[in-house]
Amino acid sequence: MITFALVGNQNCGKTTLFNQLTGSNQHVGNFPGVTVERKEGIVRKQKDITVVDLPGIYSLSPYTKEEIVTRDFIAKGQPQGIINIVDATNIERNLYLSLQLIQFGIPMVIALNMMDEIRGNGGTIQIKEMQERLGVPVVPISAVKNEGIDKLISTAVAAVTRNLTPKKQDFYGGLCAEALADITRLLERPGGKHHITAIFAATKLLENDGRMAEDLQLSEEEVKNIDRRIRKMENELLTDRKAAVADMRYRFIDELCAKTVVKPKESRQHKRSIRIDNVLANRYLAIPIFLCIMFIIFWLTFGVIGSFLSDLLGNAIQVFSDYIRNILITYDASPVVVSLVADGILAGVGSVLSFVPTIVVLFLFLALLEDSGYMARVAFIMDKLLRKIGLSGRSFVPMIIGFGCSVPAVMAARTLPSERDRKMTIFFIPFMSCSAKLPIYGMITMAFFPKYRALVMISLYIFGMLMGIVSTLFLRKHIFKGEPDRFVMELPNYRMPGAKSVLLLLWDKTRDFLTRAFTVIFVATIVIWFLQKFDWHIRPVEDSSTSILAGIGHIIAPVFRPLGFDDWRASTALLTGFMAKEAVVSTFSVLTGAGSSKLPMALGQLMTPMAAYSFLIFTLIYSPCVAAISVIKRELNTRTAISVAAYQTIVAWICAMVVYQIGRLLF
Repeated sequence: MITFALVGNQNCGKTTLFNQLTGSNQHVGNFPGVTVERKEGIVRKQKDITVVDLPGIYSLSPYTKEEIVTRDFIAKGQPQGIINIVDATNIERNLYLSLQLIQFGIPMVIALNMMDEIRGNGGTIQIKEMQERLGVPVVPISAVKNEGIDKLISTAVAAVTRNLTPKKQDFYGGLCAEALADITRLLERPGGKHHITAIFAATKLLENDGRMAEDLQLSEEEVKNIDRRIRKMENELLTDRKAAVADMRYRFIDELCAKTVVKPKESRQHKRSIRIDNVLANRYLAIPIFLCIMFIIFWLTFGVIGSFLSDLLGNAIQVFSDYIRNILITYDASPVVVSLVADGILAGVGSVLSFVPTIVVLFLFLALLEDSGYMARVAFIMDKLLRKIGLSGRSFVPMIIGFGCSVPAVMAARTLPSERDRKMTIFFIPFMSCSAKLPIYGMITMAFFPKYRALVMISLYIFGMLMGIVSTLFLRKHIFKGEPDRFVMELPNYRMPGAKSVLLLLWDKTRDFLTRAFTVIFVATIVIWFLQKFDWHIRPVEDSSTSILAGIGHIIAPVFRPLGFDDWRASTALLTGFMAKEAVVSTFSVLTGAGSSKLPMALGQLMTPMAAYSFLIFTLIYSPCVAAISVIKRELNTRTAISVAAYQTIVAWICAMVVYQIGRLLF
């Protein structure tokens, strides 16, 4: 089995190449930060070849989690080969990483991506001369057009099977190169148990890489000798060690590109992007335009397209449920079985499934914005505003992902370089309305605000973001003090969204939702049905108000009385929502005995419109689901995960209480 590490800068087409190599259903984003974990896939038609897609990085210095993940996998995971994807349109910056990868001494191939754009704009690259100077094979490709992929695979496999390690690993000259050679000689071992060469270890020590010093377990005498040699270099060059190494690399890259690269003319895509940015990224118009775009998306999703499709599906599910009920009755099935299937499983799962169209429509619009390159601009635009609350534009990417699901949003926070920014962003994410809350919003608005559904939905999204800002300001002042890291971002050219990547995203989101519906929601529905059909002595009850579930609900119901809803069914629904937010809908459906089409009418008897809006505010903010809490625990620690759950619930109770009490006075 051959394992290749797929490594490259962010936004260089790495995930697209991964999809072409493996045929894997991975989403391709058009903004930095989409890959937060390594992904594995078997190369198509090559069952014995695995490709590991590592996070996009710019160097192998262990400053960010992506750099640590990538370096540790290459150094300790010991892949047999490296495929380094390089954006040919921005080759100087991309080769900075390539020079470091070559020093691992592992068979390696450089995939020059976007060569079609280079040729289309009058540029060329002397492939043969470039690979001679680098000492590794260089293959021109276009990942988007699937050009050169077969040759890339065959070249990479040949490099591994013939053990074609890089011909040279020292590309440098001058005083810095002399210091590097001396440190290399001082290292008597090539990294011990790690799969690294002496030249790579020496370069990292020259860059003052503390992690490398720990891994090598150098003696005190070795450390002193190395530091002495580095100080001598710094005194002679009149610069610090990191700047000296960076200058050494870029000097070689400049000389290499001067002899092998003919720069293309400015591309049509770049010219078009500048013209579009003059409007969409205008310092005065950018935020109003973004808000207008989001308003239109929400209006179409919740007020026109998504609402219409969800109503159709809901009616179809109700017809199917009635049909199954009649079949069971016809065949003289036990009333308990009829109730379990029709009133429990079909009512609970069906009520959640009816909101699939709304979720698909919302993610269709978000996928189009993301794949076009617009979301990268929004992150850049939002940087100035986010800095005022203690975050940076880099936090915007996890926030946007939070509209889909808090779990990948929390994981995306790994891209933030500082621990402070990561924690603040993770505390902000639960204030974003994830897709799991959409069924709750749809159910309540259909029942109480049918004429103003879109307006109520938009108000929830805005309220959540405003409370997130207030919460972040509070946390910045009292807990996470300090300033956010600087935000540097490469803006990709605007592109027409790819049908394949958009459809893949929609399928991924729909599949995740359906998986939850037929696993967590399915189990929760059966448990809820059982608890509301039997009493504490496991005897069937005629009235669900005397059931086990009612007993539990009555205990916690007084807590929600100041919020306007103290019915035991509402409090019980919130409890199940901790497992999965969609379970709130299925719980109401089971407890009221109403299907997806009749559920709004049944809810109208449980609370007033003002209490219903208070209920929406509470579900918007209160504790994330179990899956999100477990991810927070894994990313940070148990104490922080519990703190997030408790903090969100307390804030949710206060906000819902204030909204209800003020609303009751005004309306």
